[in-house]
Amino acid sequence: MKFFNHMTFGQYVPAESPVHGLDPRCKILVVLVILTGIFMAKHPAVFAAWGVLLAGLTLAARLPTKLVLGSAKPVLILALFTASIHIFFTKGEPLFSLGIINITSEGLVLALYMGLRLIFLVLFASFLTLTTRPMELADGLERLFSPFARFGFPAHELAMMMTIALRFIPTLLDETDRIMKAQLARGASFDRGGLWKRLKAFIPVLIPLFVIVFQRAEDLAVAMEARNYRGGAGRTRMNPLRWRGADTAALILVPLAVFILVYADRSLA
Repeated sequence: MKFFNHMTFGQYVPAESPVHGLDPRCKILVVLVILTGIFMAKHPAVFAAWGVLLAGLTLAARLPTKLVLGSAKPVLILALFTASIHIFFTKGEPLFSLGIINITSEGLVLALYMGLRLIFLVLFASFLTLTTRPMELADGLERLFSPFARFGFPAHELAMMMTIALRFIPTLLDETDRIMKAQLARGASFDRGGLWKRLKAFIPVLIPLFVIVFQRAEDLAVAMEARNYRGGAGRTRMNPLRWRGADTAALILVPLAVFILVYADRSLA
Protein backbone atom coordinates (compact mmCIF):
# COMPACT_ATOMS: atom_id res chain seq x y z
CA MET A 1 0.00 0.00 0.00
CA LYS A 2 2.94 2.32 0.60
CA PHE A 3 3.67 2.07 -3.11
CA PHE A 4 0.66 4.28 -3.88
CA ASN A 5 1.49 6.95 -1.32
CA HIS A 6 2.56 10.29 -2.78
CA MET A 7 2.14 9.07 -6.36
CA THR A 8 2.56 12.09 -8.65
CA PHE A 9 2.44 10.67 -12.17
CA GLY A 10 -0.47 12.19 -14.11
CA GLN A 11 -1.08 15.03 -11.65
CA TYR A 12 -0.95 18.75 -12.36
CA VAL A 13 0.84 21.02 -9.90
CA PRO A 14 -0.10 24.72 -10.27
CA ALA A 15 2.77 27.19 -9.98
CA GLU A 16 3.94 30.52 -11.39
CA SER A 17 6.94 29.49 -13.46
CA PRO A 18 8.31 29.97 -17.00
CA VAL A 19 7.68 26.29 -17.74
CA HIS A 20 4.02 26.50 -16.70
CA GLY A 21 3.58 29.55 -18.93
CA LEU A 22 4.78 27.84 -22.10
CA ASP A 23 2.33 26.81 -24.79
CA PRO A 24 1.31 23.14 -24.39
CA ARG A 25 2.23 22.49 -28.02
CA CYS A 26 5.75 23.70 -27.30
CA LYS A 27 6.05 21.48 -24.23
CA ILE A 28 4.77 18.43 -26.10
CA LEU A 29 7.29 18.90 -28.92
CA VAL A 30 10.15 19.62 -26.50
CA VAL A 31 9.38 16.50 -24.45
CA LEU A 32 9.32 14.37 -27.61
CA VAL A 33 12.75 15.70 -28.60
CA ILE A 34 14.11 15.02 -25.10
CA LEU A 35 12.74 11.47 -25.05
CA THR A 36 14.33 10.79 -28.43
CA GLY A 37 17.69 12.04 -27.14
CA ILE A 38 17.47 9.86 -24.02
CA PHE A 39 17.00 6.75 -26.17
CA MET A 40 20.41 7.49 -27.75
CA ALA A 41 22.33 7.97 -24.46
CA LYS A 42 25.14 5.46 -23.98
CA HIS A 43 27.88 7.19 -21.94
CA PRO A 44 27.95 7.77 -18.15
CA ALA A 45 28.96 11.43 -18.56
CA VAL A 46 25.96 12.01 -20.87
CA PHE A 47 23.61 10.40 -18.35
CA ALA A 48 25.04 12.78 -15.73
CA ALA A 49 24.36 15.68 -18.12
CA TRP A 50 20.74 14.49 -18.49
CA GLY A 51 20.49 14.56 -14.71
CA VAL A 52 21.76 18.15 -14.69
CA LEU A 53 19.18 19.09 -17.34
CA LEU A 54 16.47 17.43 -15.26
CA ALA A 55 17.56 19.41 -12.19
CA GLY A 56 17.56 22.63 -14.22
CA LEU A 57 14.04 22.01 -15.51
CA THR A 58 12.85 21.19 -11.99
CA LEU A 59 14.30 24.47 -10.74
CA ALA A 60 12.81 26.43 -13.65
CA ALA A 61 9.38 24.86 -13.09
CA ARG A 62 9.60 25.63 -9.34
CA LEU A 63 8.63 22.09 -8.47
CA PRO A 64 9.83 20.19 -5.38
CA THR A 65 12.54 17.69 -6.27
CA LYS A 66 10.87 14.99 -4.19
CA LEU A 67 7.64 15.50 -6.13
CA VAL A 68 9.37 15.12 -9.49
CA LEU A 69 11.33 12.04 -8.45
CA GLY A 70 8.14 10.49 -7.07
CA SER A 71 6.76 10.29 -10.61
CA ALA A 72 9.22 7.45 -11.32
CA LYS A 73 7.64 5.15 -8.72
CA PRO A 74 5.26 3.42 -11.19
CA VAL A 75 8.17 2.17 -13.34
CA LEU A 76 10.70 1.15 -10.68
CA ILE A 77 9.59 -2.48 -10.79
CA LEU A 78 9.59 -2.44 -14.61
CA ALA A 79 13.08 -0.88 -14.61
CA LEU A 80 14.39 -3.57 -12.25
CA PHE A 81 12.77 -6.31 -14.33
CA THR A 82 14.26 -4.93 -17.56
CA ALA A 83 17.67 -4.59 -15.94
CA SER A 84 17.57 -8.17 -14.62
CA ILE A 85 16.81 -9.51 -18.12
CA HIS A 86 19.91 -7.79 -19.51
CA ILE A 87 22.04 -8.92 -16.57
CA PHE A 88 21.25 -12.63 -17.01
CA PHE A 89 20.80 -12.91 -20.78
CA THR A 90 23.45 -10.60 -22.28
CA LYS A 91 26.46 -12.44 -23.65
CA GLY A 92 30.00 -11.21 -23.01
CA GLU A 93 32.89 -11.53 -20.60
CA PRO A 94 31.62 -13.55 -17.60
CA LEU A 95 31.99 -12.09 -14.13
CA PHE A 96 30.02 -14.73 -12.25
CA SER A 97 28.74 -18.15 -13.26
CA LEU A 98 26.50 -20.57 -11.39
CA GLY A 99 25.03 -23.34 -13.51
CA ILE A 100 23.05 -21.79 -16.32
CA ILE A 101 23.27 -18.33 -14.75
CA ASN A 102 25.97 -16.16 -16.31
CA ILE A 103 26.47 -12.54 -15.32
CA THR A 104 28.65 -10.56 -17.72
CA SER A 105 30.21 -7.12 -17.52
CA GLU A 106 28.41 -6.15 -20.73
CA GLY A 107 25.12 -7.24 -19.17
CA LEU A 108 25.67 -5.12 -16.06
CA VAL A 109 26.51 -2.05 -18.14
CA LEU A 110 23.53 -2.56 -20.46
CA ALA A 111 21.20 -3.17 -17.49
CA LEU A 112 22.35 0.06 -15.84
CA TYR A 113 21.87 2.08 -19.02
CA MET A 114 18.45 0.61 -19.81
CA GLY A 115 17.24 1.23 -16.27
CA LEU A 116 18.47 4.83 -16.34
CA ARG A 117 16.87 5.42 -19.73
CA LEU A 118 13.51 4.15 -18.55
CA ILE A 119 13.61 6.25 -15.36
CA PHE A 120 14.71 9.39 -17.23
CA LEU A 121 11.96 8.85 -19.80
CA VAL A 122 9.30 8.85 -17.10
CA LEU A 123 10.84 11.77 -15.18
CA PHE A 124 11.00 14.04 -18.23
CA ALA A 125 7.57 12.93 -19.46
CA SER A 126 6.10 13.75 -16.05
CA PHE A 127 6.93 17.43 -16.61
CA LEU A 128 4.23 17.47 -19.26
CA THR A 129 1.50 16.56 -16.77
CA LEU A 130 3.03 18.33 -13.75
CA THR A 131 3.18 21.69 -15.57
CA THR A 132 0.20 21.47 -17.98
CA ARG A 133 -3.50 21.51 -17.16
CA PRO A 134 -5.47 18.59 -18.62
CA MET A 135 -7.62 20.84 -20.82
CA GLU A 136 -4.56 22.69 -22.12
CA LEU A 137 -2.91 19.37 -22.86
CA ALA A 138 -5.99 18.23 -24.79
CA ASP A 139 -6.07 21.47 -26.79
CA GLY A 140 -2.35 21.20 -27.55
CA LEU A 141 -2.63 17.60 -28.73
CA GLU A 142 -5.65 18.43 -30.86
CA ARG A 143 -3.88 21.36 -32.51
CA LEU A 144 -0.82 19.23 -33.25
CA PHE A 145 -2.95 16.43 -34.70
CA SER A 146 -5.29 18.76 -36.62
CA PRO A 147 -3.24 18.75 -39.89
CA PHE A 148 -3.92 15.01 -40.15
CA ALA A 149 -7.68 15.45 -39.68
CA ARG A 150 -8.12 16.06 -43.42
CA PHE A 151 -6.97 12.49 -43.99
CA GLY A 152 -9.60 11.11 -41.61
CA PHE A 153 -7.41 11.08 -38.49
CA PRO A 154 -9.61 11.52 -35.35
CA ALA A 155 -7.54 14.35 -33.85
CA HIS A 156 -10.08 15.62 -31.34
CA GLU A 157 -11.24 12.19 -30.19
CA LEU A 158 -7.69 10.89 -29.70
CA ALA A 159 -6.63 14.00 -27.78
CA MET A 160 -9.71 13.73 -25.56
CA MET A 161 -9.10 10.05 -24.81
CA MET A 162 -5.44 10.63 -23.92
CA THR A 163 -6.33 13.54 -21.65
CA ILE A 164 -9.10 11.60 -19.87
CA ALA A 165 -6.70 8.69 -19.31
CA LEU A 166 -4.05 10.98 -17.80
CA ARG A 167 -6.65 12.77 -15.72
CA PHE A 168 -7.96 9.59 -14.13
CA ILE A 169 -4.60 8.02 -13.25
CA PRO A 170 -4.38 9.85 -9.88
CA THR A 171 -8.09 9.21 -9.23
CA LEU A 172 -7.75 5.46 -9.79
CA LEU A 173 -4.64 5.33 -7.60
CA ASP A 174 -6.57 7.07 -4.82
CA GLU A 175 -9.44 4.61 -5.23
CA THR A 176 -7.00 1.68 -5.10
CA ASP A 177 -5.43 3.04 -1.93
CA ARG A 178 -8.86 3.53 -0.36
CA ILE A 179 -9.97 -0.03 -1.20
CA MET A 180 -6.73 -1.50 0.14
CA LYS A 181 -7.14 0.39 3.41
CA ALA A 182 -10.70 -0.92 3.72
CA GLN A 183 -9.52 -4.48 3.10
CA LEU A 184 -6.73 -4.08 5.66
CA ALA A 185 -9.31 -2.89 8.21
CA ARG A 186 -11.17 -6.17 7.56
CA GLY A 187 -8.06 -8.24 8.30
CA ALA A 188 -6.60 -8.67 4.81
CA SER A 189 -2.84 -8.95 4.33
CA PHE A 190 -0.96 -7.92 1.18
CA ASP A 191 2.64 -8.43 2.30
CA ARG A 192 2.63 -11.90 3.87
CA GLY A 193 3.10 -15.33 2.39
CA GLY A 194 4.42 -16.34 -1.00
CA LEU A 195 3.92 -14.71 -4.37
CA TRP A 196 0.76 -16.69 -5.21
CA LYS A 197 -0.82 -15.86 -1.85
CA ARG A 198 -0.09 -12.17 -2.30
CA LEU A 199 -1.61 -12.19 -5.79
CA LYS A 200 -4.76 -13.89 -4.45
CA ALA A 201 -4.97 -11.23 -1.73
CA PHE A 202 -5.34 -8.56 -4.43
CA ILE A 203 -8.47 -10.14 -5.94
CA PRO A 204 -10.78 -8.39 -3.39
CA VAL A 205 -9.10 -5.14 -4.47
CA LEU A 206 -9.33 -5.61 -8.24
CA ILE A 207 -13.02 -6.55 -8.34
CA PRO A 208 -14.37 -3.38 -6.65
CA LEU A 209 -11.77 -1.34 -8.55
CA PHE A 210 -13.14 -2.57 -11.90
CA VAL A 211 -16.68 -1.79 -10.71
CA ILE A 212 -15.61 1.75 -9.80
CA VAL A 213 -13.87 2.21 -13.15
CA PHE A 214 -16.97 1.22 -15.14
CA GLN A 215 -19.18 3.37 -12.91
CA ARG A 216 -16.97 6.42 -13.40
CA ALA A 217 -16.88 5.81 -17.16
CA GLU A 218 -20.68 5.66 -17.26
CA ASP A 219 -21.00 8.82 -15.13
CA LEU A 220 -18.57 10.64 -17.42
CA ALA A 221 -20.48 9.56 -20.53
CA VAL A 222 -23.80 10.71 -19.02
CA ALA A 223 -22.28 14.05 -18.01
CA MET A 224 -20.87 14.63 -21.51
CA GLU A 225 -24.21 13.77 -23.14
CA ALA A 226 -26.07 16.05 -20.69
CA ARG A 227 -23.82 18.91 -21.82
CA ASN A 228 -24.57 18.11 -25.48
CA TYR A 229 -21.02 17.04 -26.23
CA ARG A 230 -20.71 16.23 -29.94
CA GLY A 231 -16.97 16.12 -30.50
CA GLY A 232 -14.83 18.90 -31.90
CA ALA A 233 -17.24 20.08 -34.62
CA GLY A 234 -18.10 23.74 -34.04
CA ARG A 235 -16.37 23.79 -30.66
CA THR A 236 -14.94 27.07 -29.41
CA ARG A 237 -12.47 27.74 -26.60
CA MET A 238 -12.66 30.23 -23.78
CA ASN A 239 -8.85 30.53 -23.65
CA PRO A 240 -7.38 29.93 -27.12
CA LEU A 241 -3.75 28.89 -27.32
CA ARG A 242 -1.24 31.61 -28.12
CA TRP A 243 2.28 31.04 -29.34
CA ARG A 244 4.75 33.51 -27.81
CA GLY A 245 8.39 34.35 -28.19
CA ALA A 246 9.29 32.27 -25.14
CA ASP A 247 7.82 29.22 -26.87
CA THR A 248 9.97 29.80 -29.95
CA ALA A 249 13.06 30.25 -27.75
CA ALA A 250 12.34 27.03 -25.84
CA LEU A 251 11.71 25.13 -29.06
CA ILE A 252 15.14 26.23 -30.31
CA LEU A 253 17.29 26.06 -27.16
CA VAL A 254 16.12 22.71 -25.77
CA PRO A 255 16.50 20.74 -29.05
CA LEU A 256 19.90 22.43 -29.47
CA ALA A 257 20.94 21.21 -26.01
CA VAL A 258 19.65 17.72 -26.86
CA PHE A 259 21.62 17.75 -30.12
CA ILE A 260 24.79 18.72 -28.23
CA LEU A 261 24.26 15.89 -25.74
CA VAL A 262 23.66 13.35 -28.52
CA TYR A 263 26.74 14.55 -30.41
CA ALA A 264 28.84 14.41 -27.24
CA ASP A 265 27.54 10.92 -26.53
CA ARG A 266 28.55 9.73 -30.00
CA SER A 267 31.99 11.32 -29.63
CA LEU A 268 32.65 9.81 -26.19
CA ALA A 269 31.37 6.40 -27.24
